[in-house]
Amino acid sequence: MHLFVTGGSGLTGPAVVTELIEAGHTVTGLARSDASAQRLEALGAAAHRGSLTDLDSLTDGARRADGVLHLAFGGSFDDPEGLARQDSAAVDALGQGLVGTGKPLVVTSGTFVMRAGRESVETDAPDEDSLAYFRIPGERVCLSYASQGVRSSVVRLAPTVHGPGDYGFIPVMIEAARKAGFAAYVGDGTNRWPAVHRFDAASLFRLAVEQAPAGSALHGAAENVPLKAVAETIGAELGLPVRSVTPEEAAEHFGSAFFAVAYAADAPASSEHTRRLLGWTPTHPDLLDDLRTGDYFTAASGASADRWS
Repeated sequence: MHLFVTGGSGLTGPAVVTELIEAGHTVTGLARSDASAQRLEALGAAAHRGSLTDLDSLTDGARRADGVLHLAFGGSFDDPEGLARQDSAAVDALGQGLVGTGKPLVVTSGTFVMRAGRESVETDAPDEDSLAYFRIPGERVCLSYASQGVRSSVVRLAPTVHGPGDYGFIPVMIEAARKAGFAAYVGDGTNRWPAVHRFDAASLFRLAVEQAPAGSALHGAAENVPLKAVAETIGAELGLPVRSVTPEEAAEHFGSAFFAVAYAADAPASSEHTRRLLGWTPTHPDLLDDLRTGDYFTAASGASADRWS
């Protein structure tokens, strides 16, 4: 298939583009800058100039393709409603280019849209009060196209998509530990987070665009990890003590109130249905092994709360 990909030059996107090309697909990626275009071309993809706010360009890119993967999510996290509006409009523009064709549209969301406090499954309804509530409108727009002749599906990624060059939640924990002189977890640390290796996430996106039935919600979660175990591994790698912090202390330690809430969340997610439906089998290192053997403590850290705003 010839696939149109947004976010192909981001963090997870290059792994997805590589996975698609190695599987025999051709890829055109949305590029809003010369640097993005060059990165896509270096991966073997063509560049389609435009942005998430250029809705006509998104529709045109989708119309010219045999399928679409929407990985990009841009804007300011200080304005979550604005994020939701922009993402919904982008998904709608992509869907418009596929109406009545039976072609696939795969849209990214996150398992943090699910209700906390228990292990969520793919068929559960997203929670309007969840940490990632601003991803829910894009999910709904995507899945609405299942009744309009589009093989639409949503991939809810774990909050931690780990691997080389990560600048997400785990590097923020590491940088906070370096600054404070101790690794921290919130409360008793038994709260669980889903995690998935970036290369396993890439294989899931490929399987989704190739096989996922219309209207599917999929979970990109290879495991559920207690946050205390993550902090203990960080402490061991840095040679630092490990401590519990209160929710009030967590905001100062991790650099923002959002992180304090996120690192206290118990939000495990099951991917059993996804695995059965698509034959997805994660094979890459789990999060704790990646912390011990990957580049988390050798790569230059770009982690900070500023990356999330």
